[in-house]
Amino acid sequence: MKIIPVACLEDNYAYLIVDESTKSAAAVDPVEPEKVLAAAAEVGARIDCVLTTHHHWDHAGGNEKMTQSVPGIKVYGGSLDNVKGCTDQVENGTKLSLGKDIEIICLHTPCHTKGHISYYITSKEEEDPAVFTGDTLFIAGCGRFFEGTAEQMYQSLCVTLGSLPKPTRVYCGHEYTVKNLKFTLTVEPENEKVKQKLEWAQKQREANQPTIPSTVGEEFETNTFMRVDLPEIQAKFGAKTPVEALREVRKTKDNWKG
Repeated sequence: MKIIPVACLEDNYAYLIVDESTKSAAAVDPVEPEKVLAAAAEVGARIDCVLTTHHHWDHAGGNEKMTQSVPGIKVYGGSLDNVKGCTDQVENGTKLSLGKDIEIICLHTPCHTKGHISYYITSKEEEDPAVFTGDTLFIAGCGRFFEGTAEQMYQSLCVTLGSLPKPTRVYCGHEYTVKNLKFTLTVEPENEKVKQKLEWAQKQREANQPTIPSTVGEEFETNTFMRVDLPEIQAKFGAKTPVEALREVRKTKDNWKG
């Protein structure tokens, strides 16, 4: 499979997932449809479906235009989210397929929104899987708790996404990596992996290159929000449980001016 990031708006990412043997493609959060359609045309792919992570306009705002541009296109979205332009609602565990070689499993990852869905993608080719995490998991961060609780975010991040194979590539909804890693260093100033990743991410951005993908394994090493099971992280926030620590880390980040 081929994964093509498409930079949209100020710092959003839409994505094209292409099944190379059939040139069938899925568009993830195509907020600027013309950019995504142009990216598909460039590789000779046709978009058969839209995978919407959640209802916020900067992710779902292009869906209606996609249905006008591609007659008969399926637009998937979580059943608990009021997703604009949605033609087919999905639940946790819904299975979809793309082309000949690609399988998609829908994972309910609520908290940022009630019905947020992450899409876990595997291919029959021998390659690492990928997960499209919208605004639940960012590289070195997580989404704000707009419609949910710390308990839900812990379940979404550390249990649902955290149980995916460590080499799974993580494609998130925004380019927030540099800022997230700077925050991480205020919490874990001794974490060498974070320092190295920040240096790398800054170089990427200076060269106008994306910082995606990360991997699930890397996130466990560099993302404080996914490291709240560690006693040393809990101790820093005076927390007795991972959920309590996650709540405090999010609160601290919300008030951090960077």
